[in-house]
Amino acid sequence: MDPLQAVHLGPRKKRPRQLGAPVASTPYDIRFRDLVLFILEKKMGTTRRAFLMELARRKGFRVENELSDSVTHIVAENNSGSDVLEWLQLQNIKASSELELLDISWLIECMGAGKPVEMMGRHQLVVKRNSSPSPVPGSQNVPAPAVQKISQYACQRRTTLNNYNQLFTDALDILAENDELRENEGSCLAFMRASSVLKSLPFPITSMKDTEGIPCLGDKVKSIIEGIIEDGESSEAKAVLNDERYKSFKLFTSVFGVGLKTAEKWFRMGFRTLSKIQSDKSLRFTQMQKAGFLYYEDLVSCVNRPEAEAVSLLVKEAVVTFLPGALVTMTGGFRRGKMTGHDVDFLITSPEATEDQEQQLLHKVTDFWKQQGLLLYCDILESTFEKFKQPSRKVDALDHFQKCFLILKLDRGRVHSEKSGQQEGKGWKAIRVDLVMCPYDRRAFALLGWTGSRFERDLRRYATHERKMMLDNHALYDRTKRVFLEAESEEEIFAHLGLDYIEPWERNA
Repeated sequence: MDPLQAVHLGPRKKRPRQLGAPVASTPYDIRFRDLVLFILEKKMGTTRRAFLMELARRKGFRVENELSDSVTHIVAENNSGSDVLEWLQLQNIKASSELELLDISWLIECMGAGKPVEMMGRHQLVVKRNSSPSPVPGSQNVPAPAVQKISQYACQRRTTLNNYNQLFTDALDILAENDELRENEGSCLAFMRASSVLKSLPFPITSMKDTEGIPCLGDKVKSIIEGIIEDGESSEAKAVLNDERYKSFKLFTSVFGVGLKTAEKWFRMGFRTLSKIQSDKSLRFTQMQKAGFLYYEDLVSCVNRPEAEAVSLLVKEAVVTFLPGALVTMTGGFRRGKMTGHDVDFLITSPEATEDQEQQLLHKVTDFWKQQGLLLYCDILESTFEKFKQPSRKVDALDHFQKCFLILKLDRGRVHSEKSGQQEGKGWKAIRVDLVMCPYDRRAFALLGWTGSRFERDLRRYATHERKMMLDNHALYDRTKRVFLEAESEEEIFAHLGLDYIEPWERNA
């Protein structure tokens, strides 16, 4: 339900009124003078528009009855950016390049917060690439904003969770996953890069003409896109989803601790279900796989953000018990703004810890959880980090920091969400957690790496091919000057590479 519907301003009578005619309203103090709003009536209706204008004014926003040069933000409902530009053209109005075109969801969030909220990608209305409205006689033509050249590197693109091309990217992700399971590295990378670039586009692909000039789209990928445009689905992706090998490998590798070699072995032995595998007495499982089977139902279900936040509190409470000055940062998909994930990753560092304290912390924390009955599985890998070793040339190389792969028991009572009090069955859930302990002077590189996604791998590729540098989770090395480049923050790493800084929530490549 629209939250605004819950706000009652009293009965209103529907009266016909010309667009832009003055609206009688009580004057309110303007609190936010830098913003001047105009709410578009198209597809919204007179009554709802008047209601929203009144509500916004009550909250301290300046809202104009008519569109003027002073307007900075146009808010619309059920309209695309192209629709708004077309409406402006019909009114013989020339749109300023600085005018923000926003969805009604932005205004709703502002009303809830009682102040302007940050404009995210999901709020901005999409203007279709290369599609200007047809000229109307007697009017000024308002072209769609020019689209900048799209980089082949994800680290030069801003990719939010607002994906306008999910139909295409879902198909490409399935094909990439299938090639990954078959260890076809080249084909897998091609599909991954194509999917990544499509996720960054601020417009939906509706025809093959829209793909012109977009990098990373080879002939095979374009053929798949064309098939989806014509049929509404990908026959290639559909075939993969029905493939027995793909289904079996995906099922087997969903078990914590099972990799491709084990999946291949089980498939060749004729297994197709997990129950048959578990009941076969001839098979031997690692401790990790045993835990994976034991807590399978919990681990295969997604971790939501309230659960991740509850785990974060659990981790921070334990860490500061033994190292009060430590900094604990949630990384991975949750740092990029995702609402769900398969595990929760944390980077731990301390400006005051000695080397011995760093080495002992994860052991103390896991022993503490074991005493509390919260530790369901634990595997600690000791640090092999060498400070002045050159970064790895491999874009997918793992780091050498001390790390811990865990399964923790999360009491549902610690989860603050509307659904937490309605859970049935056991009162806890098994959650996959990864902890990484890094030296304080390496924190920027480790944080950048553990925030993850295709973005980080392309950042390393960009450093190597475009800047003659080497980047990994430990350091940045300039091969031309033969020096290590120090950084206190992610922003400084981007600056060393000559790149504009991209926020974590814009790295969902």
